[in-house]
Amino acid sequence: MSQLNDKVAMRHMDMYMEQEEKYTEAVMSDTENLNSKLHSEIASRFHFDLSTPPLKWGPWMYYRRVEDGKQYPILCRRLARLNEEFISHKSPSSGFDFTSGKRIEQKLLDYNQEAEKYGGYSYEELSEVSPDHHYLAYTMYDKDNDYFKLSVRDMNLGTLCSKPQAERVTNIAWAKDGKTLLYVVADHKKRPYRIYCSMIESNEKDVLLYEELEDNVHVKIRHTKDFQHVVVYRFSTSTSKVFLINAADPLSSMTPIWECAGQAHCVVEHHQGFLYLFTNAKKNGQHIDHHYLLQSPVDKSLGPRTWQNVFADDPKLVIEDVDLCHSHLVLIVRDDHKYRLCSVYVPLPSEKLPVYLRELNPQLLPLPDDVCQISPGPNYDYHSSIMRFTVSSPVMPDAVVDYDLSNGKWNIVQQQNLLHERTRVLYGSMTSAVGGKSPSIARSIDSIGSDGEDGGLWNDLSEYYACDYYKVASYDGIEVPLTIVYSKQNNNVGKSPGLLHGHGAYGELLEKRWRNELKSLLDRGWVIAYADVRGGGGGGKKWHHDGRCRNKLNSIKDYISCAEFLIDRGIVQENKLAGWGYSAGGLMVASAINLNPNLFRAAVLKVPFLDPINTLLYPILPLTAADYDEFGYPGDVQDFQAMRQYSPYENIPKDVIYPAVLVASSFSTRFGVWEAAKWVARAREYTAYDANRPILLNLTTDIVEENRYLHCKESALEIAFLLKLRNRLFHGIDRNRIWPRDLHPLSILLSCFLITEIIVEMVPDNGTKLYL
Repeated sequence: MSQLNDKVAMRHMDMYMEQEEKYTEAVMSDTENLNSKLHSEIASRFHFDLSTPPLKWGPWMYYRRVEDGKQYPILCRRLARLNEEFISHKSPSSGFDFTSGKRIEQKLLDYNQEAEKYGGYSYEELSEVSPDHHYLAYTMYDKDNDYFKLSVRDMNLGTLCSKPQAERVTNIAWAKDGKTLLYVVADHKKRPYRIYCSMIESNEKDVLLYEELEDNVHVKIRHTKDFQHVVVYRFSTSTSKVFLINAADPLSSMTPIWECAGQAHCVVEHHQGFLYLFTNAKKNGQHIDHHYLLQSPVDKSLGPRTWQNVFADDPKLVIEDVDLCHSHLVLIVRDDHKYRLCSVYVPLPSEKLPVYLRELNPQLLPLPDDVCQISPGPNYDYHSSIMRFTVSSPVMPDAVVDYDLSNGKWNIVQQQNLLHERTRVLYGSMTSAVGGKSPSIARSIDSIGSDGEDGGLWNDLSEYYACDYYKVASYDGIEVPLTIVYSKQNNNVGKSPGLLHGHGAYGELLEKRWRNELKSLLDRGWVIAYADVRGGGGGGKKWHHDGRCRNKLNSIKDYISCAEFLIDRGIVQENKLAGWGYSAGGLMVASAINLNPNLFRAAVLKVPFLDPINTLLYPILPLTAADYDEFGYPGDVQDFQAMRQYSPYENIPKDVIYPAVLVASSFSTRFGVWEAAKWVARAREYTAYDANRPILLNLTTDIVEENRYLHCKESALEIAFLLKLRNRLFHGIDRNRIWPRDLHPLSILLSCFLITEIIVEMVPDNGTKLYL
C-alpha cells in the first residue's frame, strides 16, 4: 500500500483529478450562467459570517473581524471602559479613537498571516486566553503533516513565546496563575495520551504529568470556569474516569473523583465548593437515554466521595446541556422537538436534593418558534451574569443572544437579516436592538405559553418559509422524526422537487439550522427535508445504539422510509427527490441508493465514507476507537457480515439505472479521497450508463468548510447540479472522448496503489475465509 507521500502515486492522482475535472466541466458546461448567478446569490449572504460580536470578559472585550479583501479574520480586543459602543467590522474607526487620538484596538492574532506559514491555509482548532489576560494559547492545523501545532503569544508585547512549541496537541487548559499551561499530545495514531505542564516564563523543560500506556484509552483536559481546578478525563470503550488537579498547584497529584463502566460523556464544573457532573453514564446500574446532573462537595474529608442527583426522575425532563456562572445555572431542556432555555439560582439547596425542576422556580428565557438547536457560549466570564447562547432554527438565521440573568434583560447581539441584506450587530452596549429597550424575561416555566410571543424581535423568516414536523413509521414500526422546510409562496404541492438530508452516526445531531445556500433552492420551489434517523442524536443512547455497528441498516432503512413518505404524501413529486449526506451521512445515502435506486433522482455526497470494510481493516488514515465502535471491526465475523450488507462500495447493483450522483471530496489527508474515487469508478462500471444520470467526482485540494470562497463555489456547483437534474438538461457526454484510453479513471485507479482495492484473505477463529 503506497503512503500518502508516494510521489508516483500522487502523480497518478494529479492526472486522475485533471481528467475528472474535465469530465465534470463537460457535463456541467451548459450551467455556466446559472452557476455564476448562484455563486453571486450565495456569496452575497456570507458577508458577515466571520465577524463576531465582542464578548466581554473582565476588563476586555474580545472579538474577531474580517478586513475587506481578506480571507481570514483577525482576533482583536479593546478595553471595555474606553468606549461602550463600536462597530468592529468598520475601518479605521475599529481601531482608532478620534477623540483621544489614541489607538484603542489590540490586534492579537491575524489568521491571514498564520495562513502564510501553512501555504495559504489557516484553520484554528483551539484558543484559550489566560485568566490574567496576558497570554493567548492556540493551535493551528498543519495540513502537510496532518496535526495541530501549539503556540503561545504574549498579548501585551505582541510576540510569540519561546515555549511551548508542541505538535499533535489536542487539548489545552490554563492553570490559575495564568503563567502555567497544561496541554495534551496525541501519538502517531492520533490517540491523546500525554499531559504536559509548561511554565511560560521559565526556561525549564515542559514537565510530563501523565502518560496513558493503554492503547485504547484516550485523555482529555479542561479547566473549570472559575480556574480553581483542571479536570482530567480518561476514557475508553470499557471505562470512564475523571480526575481533578488543583489549578493553583498543577504539579500536584491527580485526585480521582468519579468513574463508571463503559464509555460515557461527562463534563465537570465547580461552583462555591461543589462539583457538578453532567453525564449520560449508567444510572443505578441501568442504561439511560439522556444526560443527568450530579452534585458532590469538593471537600471529601467527611468520608468517601458521594454524588447525589440534582433533579428527581422526571420522564418529561430531558436536559440537553447545562452552563453556569457565579449566580445562575442555565439548562437547555427539550420536550420532543420543542426546546426550552431556563435558569435557576445557585447555589442549589444541597440538603433538599434531588428536587423537581419546578421546585427551583426556574425562569424561562425567550426563544423563537421552531428552534432546532441551542448552543451555549462562549461564556468565559464566570463572574458575569450575562450569558450568551446561539439559537438555531430551520427558518431563521442563527441568532447570538445575550441574556442578563440578574435583571431579566436580553439582547440579540448578532443576527443576519436576509430581508434587508444587512446584519444586526450590537457591540458593547446592552441596549436593545429594537426600539432602544431590552425585553424582559420575567416569566416562570409554569406560566409560559408560546416562546414566539416576542417573535417581532427576531429576524425570523417564518412569514416566507414554513417548517413542519412529522413522525414517519419506519420498516419496523419505529417512528422517525422528519422536519420539512419550504417556501410558502413558491411551494407547488404535489409537484415540488425535494432534497432529503441525513446523517445517522456517532449519536450526533443532524444539523437543521438555516443555511444561506439552501435559500437558493427554497426560492425555486424546492422542499428541504431532514430525517433524524437512528444512529444520530436527539433520541438518547438507545436511539444511537439502534443505528450503529451491526444495527446500521436501521438508519439506512429509516432514511428510505422518510424518502417514501415524502413521495407518498405528495410533499415531493416522484422522480424529483434528491439525497444529501456528509461524511458518515454520505455512507447512509449511498447505501440507500443501492437498496432502492429508483427512489432517488439524484444525490450529493460530501466527503463520503464509502468503503468501510477496507478502510477499517487497513486504515491509511489514523482511526479512533469511536470509529470502530460506530461501524464495527471487519476482523470480527459478525461485524464483517453486517458491514457487507450496507457497505456502499460492496453493494452497487449491476446493470440498473442509477441516480445522478455528485461526489465531492478533498485531497486533504483528513478525508480518504481514494474512497470516493474507487466508488465512482465502480459505480460507473457496474451500473447502466445514462447520459441524463451522470456520476461526477468533484475533487478539491482544500477543506471546503474552512474556506468561505471555496464554500460558495462548491455550493453553487451542487445547487446547479440539482437544478439541472430537475429540468433534465443533461446531454450525452462520451466519457471515452473526455478520457484517453491510458488515462481512463478505472485504469488510473488500478495503477495507483493508493486507491486500489485491497484483496485480503483472513481466517477468523471459526475458520471461515473472508475475501475483501
